Amino acid sequence: QVQLVESGGGLVQAGGSLRLSCAASGRMFSSYVMGWFRQAPGWEREFVAAIRLSGGTIDYADSVKGRFTISRDNAKNTVYLQMNSLKPEDTAVYYCAARSGYLLTQREKEYDYWGQGTQVTVSS
Repeated sequence: QVQLVESGGGLVQAGGSLRLSCAASGRMFSSYVMGWFRQAPGWEREFVAAIRLSGGTIDYADSVKGRFTISRDNAKNTVYLQMNSLKPEDTAVYYCAARSGYLLTQREKEYDYWGQGTQVTVSS
């Protein structure tokens, strides 16, 4: 079993930055993939970014490429999402997710474990 706890959300003005953290506990293996998803009010949850813990292969949604950076610290079992040049449309609850196996995927249903989410609000 894996537990995920997100932190770092908050209120920021457009153009600003935030860094989200996802601390994982439990049985984590290097073959895991960690992802970030987000859900805005009235919208379905959508993929943001993912990283393979072994090797560091990364994938981003087109909407965040060039603005967001996902990284990991395997020693701390923590994944980060650095968000720069934030826009009001980035406002959402951001969720950390994990899946076993090497498949790097944007599909929500492929992820086995989820955190509770952290709110990010970007004001215009």
